[in-house]
Order: sequence, then structure tokens, then C-alpha cells
Amino acid sequence: MQSVRGKTWLVILHNAPLLLFVAVFGVFGCLSPRFLTASNLLNVLIQSSSLAVVAVGMTFVLLAAGIDLSVGSIMFVAAAVAGKLVLAGFNLPLALLTIVLVGLAGGVVNAFFVTRLGMIAFVVTLAMQYVGRGLGLLITETRAMNLPENLLRVGSARVAGVPFPVLMFAGVVVAAHVVLTRTAFGRCVYAVGYDAQAAVKAGINVRRVLAAVYIICGLCAGLGGVISVAQLGAVSPTFGNQREFAAIAAAVLGGTSLFGGRGGVLPGTVLGAVLVQIVENGLVIVNADPYIYPLITSAIIFLAVLLDSVRHAQLAKLKRRRIRVER
Repeated sequence: MQSVRGKTWLVILHNAPLLLFVAVFGVFGCLSPRFLTASNLLNVLIQSSSLAVVAVGMTFVLLAAGIDLSVGSIMFVAAAVAGKLVLAGFNLPLALLTIVLVGLAGGVVNAFFVTRLGMIAFVVTLAMQYVGRGLGLLITETRAMNLPENLLRVGSARVAGVPFPVLMFAGVVVAAHVVLTRTAFGRCVYAVGYDAQAAVKAGINVRRVLAAVYIICGLCAGLGGVISVAQLGAVSPTFGNQREFAAIAAAVLGGTSLFGGRGGVLPGTVLGAVLVQIVENGLVIVNADPYIYPLITSAIIFLAVLLDSVRHAQLAKLKRRRIRVER
């Protein structure tokens, strides 16, 4: 009986992201019929695009049992540099490319300190968070930069009827899913996150894999910055603020483990990112007190970590039982 209960509980934990998504969706749908309109649901998808792209990069890092607390600051620096270029008269495509390149450079810096100097990822990326935020404030002089209107037209553009943010979001998700599930590199990422020492014994270059995931995370931060800038048409001193926590929450809510080695971007991280945006959108629609927004967001992050911890403990317990049976 206990084994049946244990297996049932494990199935529930594995499907917790989907069950939570359905529950939250149903609650807001019951509270306000306007939430279920096609225009609002499309708006949720558009607004979640930037977060989803950043969360995809975070998923790579978490799968390798790492952490990156600098993505929001990297987005800010990249957007600030691009904003200065646009206001100085440089063309828009170059400015948007700059955001991606600066994001990539931020990932390279993180990778260097973590893999080459052997520093703890938490410390490195936390330091980068403060450095990036400081650089961004220095570049913008703590003032909002209003960018040309043609930038907003990029954010609202449609390709074959599909909004530009959603198109970028879909492209990044599909590419990441293929890399993680259909390539040797993807298998190496899972192996390193599950057991780094075993991965070394299997001949995997752990240092190279770790460097790659931090670079990918920086690249995704840059791409997320492009979407955000195109949607907002401005760079404010709070641009990208706390984006790293939302990205971690989205990845973990989607089933990616903070302990590494388990999870995925499709449907996992996608569900998590859309769920975070559904909560924000739903609170606005039901006219909730704006002061409780941070409380709700923090509760979501807490729930994500709690689910992951319980799931990890259950899997560890199941593994111990299997070892005893084999003996």
C-alpha cells in the first residue's frame, strides 16, 4: 500500500507544474470572464516572451547544477549601451545586435570566473549582478532613456500574423529543446548536473559544459533584453530589475530542479514563464491591491523551491529503496 501511495505521490510531484498551471488558470478564469478572452490570453503570451527567453537560459544553468543571479543586470547594461547608441544616431539593427553581444559577453565573463578560476557560481553571479546594475546606472546616469518610436514598431510587428516577441520566444524554445533532447551536448548538460564526478569519469569535459551553459544564459539574457526594449521603447533605471528571480521561479515551476540533472524547456520552462505572467495579469484584471504583487511573486518562488525540495527528497528516498532491494 505504501509503495502505491509513494508512486502516486511521485506522479503528482512530477506533474505539479501542469497541475498548478491548470489551477491558477482556472481560478483567474472563474474570478473574471475577461481573463479568458482571446485578446487577453494573447497578451499574456506576448508579455511572457521576454521572461521565457531568459528562463530558457537559466534552465541550462540549473540543469548543470549552477545558478546565475546576474541576468537582470546583464539585460540592463546591454539595453543601456544600445540606448546610448540609438540616441547617438546609430541604426536600430546595430543597437539591437549590441544587446545580444553584450549579453553574450556577460555570459563569457561569468563562465571565465566559474570555470577557469574555480570560483563559486553564486558569488560570481551575485557580484556580476551588482557590477552590472552599477554600470547600467552609470551609463544611463540614473535617468530613463526614451528611444525612437520605430523601436516600438519592432515590438508590435507581426511576421505571418505572429507577434515578433512570440516568434522570438518560440524560436529560442524550439532551439533549446532540440539542443537538450537531441544532441550530445544536451546529454552532457544533464549528466554534469546529475553527478559531476561521474561525468568526469565518463570522459565529459565538465569545465567546457559549465562554460557553455553560462554563455548560453548570457546570450538568452541579451535576447530577452531585445524583446523587452522593443516592447517598452525605453530604458529606465529599473530595467531588468529582479528578472533573475522571476527566471529562476519560471524554470523551477516548470519542473527544472535546483539540484541539477532534471527538467526541460518544453513544456516545463514555457509553462513556468507563462504561469508567472498569468499571475501578474490575473491580479491586474481582478483589481487586486498592487502592494500585494511582490507578496504573490515571492509566494510563487517559495512554492517553486518547496516543490523542488520535496520532489528531490522523494526521488532520493526511492533511490535508496532500490539500492536496498538490489542488495
